[in-house]
Amino acid sequence: MADANNQQPASSRSNGAEGSSAEFRARVEKTLALIRPSVQADDGDIELLSADPIGLIRIRFLGACVGCPSADMTLHHGIERALRAELGPTIRVEAVS
Repeated sequence: MADANNQQPASSRSNGAEGSSAEFRARVEKTLALIRPSVQADDGDIELLSADPIGLIRIRFLGACVGCPSADMTLHHGIERALRAELGPTIRVEAVS
């Protein structure tokens, strides 16, 4: 029987492996929603392709981000850093074309 008091807050530092895939994906989407306005301000966007509770997240850059020389820095120093802060240090983010 599940105890509602044992639910971890969204700011938990775990990688979400104990939760369902849908819950983990929702947490990833929520974090990306915080980053997205900065990316959109430069005429780009981010699409979440997959979020595996084991910790691998795949995204696709859209718009001006495609082919941008700063996309790799945005990926690792912006997106991945934010997702690790929210979901745990084992998170890995890959950009897929």
